Amino acid sequence: MMDEFLEAFKEEAQELLVEIEASLLELEKKPDDMDMVNRVFRAMHTIKGSSAMAGLDSVSDFTHNAESVLDAVRKNEISVTKDMVDIILSAGDVIKSLVFDNDTDIDSVKEVSGSLKGLLSSPGPDDSKESEKTENEPETIEVSEQVEDFSLVTYRIYFKPAPSAWHDGLDPKSIIEELRALGECSVTPRTDTVPLPRELDTESCYLSWDIILTTQKGMDAIKDVFIFFQDNCDLAIDVIDNEKTPVDREGYKKIGEILVEKGEASAENIENALDSQKRVGEILVEEKAVSEDAMKSALTEQQHVRKQRSVRKEAALALSVKVPSERLDSLVNLIGELVTIQARLSSKAALLRDPELHSIAEVVEHLSAELRDNTMNIRLLPIGATFARFNRLFRDLSRELGKEIQLVTEGGETELDKTLIERLGDPLVHLLRNCIDHGIEMPDEREAAGKPRTGTVRLAAEHQGAEVVITIEDDGAGIDPVVIRALAVERGLITDDTKLAENEILELIFSPGFSTAKKVTDVSGRGVGMDVVKRSIETLRGTVAIESEKGAWTRISLKLPLTLAIIEGLLVRTGEETFIIPLSAVEECVELDHEEVARACKQEMMNLRGEIVPYLRLRELFKINVAQLPLERVVIVEAKNGAKVGLGVDQVVGRHQTVIKSLGEFYKNVEGISGATILGDGTVALILDIPMLVRAAGTTE
Repeated sequence: MMDEFLEAFKEEAQELLVEIEASLLELEKKPDDMDMVNRVFRAMHTIKGSSAMAGLDSVSDFTHNAESVLDAVRKNEISVTKDMVDIILSAGDVIKSLVFDNDTDIDSVKEVSGSLKGLLSSPGPDDSKESEKTENEPETIEVSEQVEDFSLVTYRIYFKPAPSAWHDGLDPKSIIEELRALGECSVTPRTDTVPLPRELDTESCYLSWDIILTTQKGMDAIKDVFIFFQDNCDLAIDVIDNEKTPVDREGYKKIGEILVEKGEASAENIENALDSQKRVGEILVEEKAVSEDAMKSALTEQQHVRKQRSVRKEAALALSVKVPSERLDSLVNLIGELVTIQARLSSKAALLRDPELHSIAEVVEHLSAELRDNTMNIRLLPIGATFARFNRLFRDLSRELGKEIQLVTEGGETELDKTLIERLGDPLVHLLRNCIDHGIEMPDEREAAGKPRTGTVRLAAEHQGAEVVITIEDDGAGIDPVVIRALAVERGLITDDTKLAENEILELIFSPGFSTAKKVTDVSGRGVGMDVVKRSIETLRGTVAIESEKGAWTRISLKLPLTLAIIEGLLVRTGEETFIIPLSAVEECVELDHEEVARACKQEMMNLRGEIVPYLRLRELFKINVAQLPLERVVIVEAKNGAKVGLGVDQVVGRHQTVIKSLGEFYKNVEGISGATILGDGTVALILDIPMLVRAAGTTE
């Protein structure tokens, strides 16, 4: 049981540490934002309490020091500075190490603990007042273990200003506005104390108000609103509801209960009214047992609290359920098996030509497709959490290199399969470090070039059909094709007489060992970054494209599939062999007759409505020796950077839900094949990796 609790704590701690880091980086930009301070404090306090319950006393004791610093900031005893943010960030790193690592450096724990205690002993903004005390004057120290409660509480407030309030320059309207700013507020004015017109003093205040306020602020914050009225009003503040009240309790108090509780009516009045067939409120107003204003106030209170409880009840019902990723992966595997069985059922129904069986197969196909889509959607996560991780990277590296750089993120709500997100972190780190080190110039260089001193790196994500495109763009020095070509020749990657287009020259930076760094640093320069990025992205069945303008900008685009588990594919045949082409890569299908095929094979090109397109035949690529058919089908696919390629096949069967299966270690390095799938008849079809297949064909030629 304790192990389960510890695992639950680790999962919660990971989320809280991410929140702490993001909030601290935001706080560094807005040092006066107390809401951000409170967010960090609450997260630290939660980690402290949960770690103690999980038996991690070392984590609890260390976190207490960080919490104390943040509490001092909340009390305005310590100012938010960059040094303070550095120390709290380091404290977050130590907490992460204590929770997740078994070999935490004790010296670093002691060092950060000392820094935290040093912050508590440093002079604060109000310490100058201490000098006014004499040596013999006793010092009063207030110790409080009370932690601020941030839950919602509903208050009933009765506010009646003194008749002389306006004479004294006090405005009750401002009080109402301040209360509205504290939370959700329902206000009922009471006019039953207003005298007849002939007795009215136009400069006196006769109104009173019943106010129902739901807020996270405490009683003291509400009393502070009335601080200038404290000697000029009748004031009553009572708690009538809070989040600890069970949300499944139906409704709220009856009108009669509210009136008796407020002293507006007696229990006897209520009992007498209940004997009638009319509503209690109507009877009491008719008999003048209560005023109409009192009835309106009670109704307002009842409706306000019922609404708040309804919201809490819906929120409780809408709580998300956390499921271990292993269970989700198991569910996806089962869905894959179901899709395979459904394909076999549909194949059998078509073979037997049984209408009833065919009808059942159609229903199973519809249900399996819906179940597949819903399961895939569960696996989709917004990429914004991954983007948020890089703010710390930019902050630390830019300060280390003496550069001024801002990170702008867009499309954080774009969803991607969780497996892809997990494996995308390292490639993105490589690319962003290159932007910081190679892309963005030093502030003085940028200023001399007529640019702002602060460089900008844009990290964006967006959906494009069945794919996600992630763009990393900087406004730095760009890439000089002449320099890249010269370095490639020097390293023997190309010869002097090799003719390459500009985009082909830029792609040389993805070659193993290629680097433009003049010296090796902790950030980059070893030439093990960009080729790793390309291999990692291609392993995820994605592509990498690079564009640049010397002296202006560089843009790298990653195009990735939404999921790695189940895809829509186009089923094709050549001879007796069956292949799957990812449908996201398919542009169109055309036919060529015998003469056109002969001409295309000779030139390795085909004419697509006046456009010259490279032409490859699967029978030649995979050495399939079968008789030539009179007509050849050609699938036009997008190979790389929008370039089209024609793949010659014998037959186009149609769309197919493809459950991707790995090929095993023996076939791991086969170029042009990304996996396999099991068809309805039990045979295996290979899934083509179009960019790799085209590249392998070009290398062979």
